[in-house]
Amino acid sequence: MKGWAFVFALLLVPLAACERRPPPPAEPRLVLAPASFAELPGWQDDDPRPALRAFSRSCQVWMARPPDAPLAQDRRFGVIADWLPACAAAAGATSAPGAARRFLEEHFVVFGLRNHEDPGAFLTGYYEPLLAGARRPDDRFRYPLYRLPEDLVTVELGLFDPELDGRRLVGRLDGQRLVPYPERAEIDHGALAGRGLELLWVDDPIGLFFLQIQGSGRIRLADGRTIRVGYAGQNGHPYRAIGRDLVEMGALAPEQLSLFSIRAWLRDHPGEARRVMARNRSYVFFRELGQARDDEGPPGSMGVALEPGRSLAVDRRYLPLGVPLWLATTLPYPDGERPFARLVVAQDTGGAIRGPLRADLFLGAGPEAEWIAGHLKHPGRLWLLLPRGLAPVFAARSRTPLG
Repeated sequence: MKGWAFVFALLLVPLAACERRPPPPAEPRLVLAPASFAELPGWQDDDPRPALRAFSRSCQVWMARPPDAPLAQDRRFGVIADWLPACAAAAGATSAPGAARRFLEEHFVVFGLRNHEDPGAFLTGYYEPLLAGARRPDDRFRYPLYRLPEDLVTVELGLFDPELDGRRLVGRLDGQRLVPYPERAEIDHGALAGRGLELLWVDDPIGLFFLQIQGSGRIRLADGRTIRVGYAGQNGHPYRAIGRDLVEMGALAPEQLSLFSIRAWLRDHPGEARRVMARNRSYVFFRELGQARDDEGPPGSMGVALEPGRSLAVDRRYLPLGVPLWLATTLPYPDGERPFARLVVAQDTGGAIRGPLRADLFLGAGPEAEWIAGHLKHPGRLWLLLPRGLAPVFAARSRTPLG
């Protein structure tokens, strides 16, 4: 009997373990719930005019597309024509903060955003770093920013299957096969050298790594001129967060993570820095940007200049680019946390921005923008503003998940 009991116990243990195993997490789904402007924290305190400037830039992109083109794969976001009346009216709504708020209240309806039943968003920030650089390499400036290679091929999968809208494959052709493009370690070891792809040279490989994470920046030359560079493409490999690696290695505790602590660790451990950075196989290529006002950012994924403090990177599998949103969170400053509640516009994407309520706030350039972006990893809330003509469609299906 004891032998059979032992065998039974061996069988029971894995069965019991299976029974206790938690169910797999539900697939993320964006749910829209009717709300009102009165529910928006800080609605009466914000001057939404900078966000309306950003929204008008979105409108310029939409107006170049056919009016019957859908705004996103999910047709309940409507077609371009559904948004054009609000676009036309926005141009005359910037005379004063009160007039801008009245325009929004007259033309839009508010919906709270949730992932299933969870309204919690997660917010980070990005900015334009400043690096020292040169047009030609020398003993100091040895690390190249590469242009987009001519043999890099991008396949927009949505052209073949609408269900895959917003997804893509990136690689190079090997005969008639599409194969992966060289990853970060290969490029850092010269996979692209000798092809004339060098755009500029900088003196700091760690600064270059963070420039790639931010996606755009400014390069100051020895003669005092500043060149703005922006995202031109990516090698197709998935983005991997270096902070997660340093936590897994025991190098930093989760509560210590910030741009500044990560950068300091890399500088203090030069022998390990390149190996750790190479874990992020994603590699960004740049292009030189034309002159722009200091208060304007680089072009985002929509192709229009980002508005500091008003442009938001989102996951376009869930939210279409160009739409206005209300964001409520707090921002870190050297003297402490400050409430942040204002109108923003979805105008960019990012390799680390994945999920219906994941967002990245563009903060501009300069030391303050760097400080906030380097420390921002905060919870928040998001609301979507939809044209009134579309509101009845959503109100009728407000409990229907999107995504």
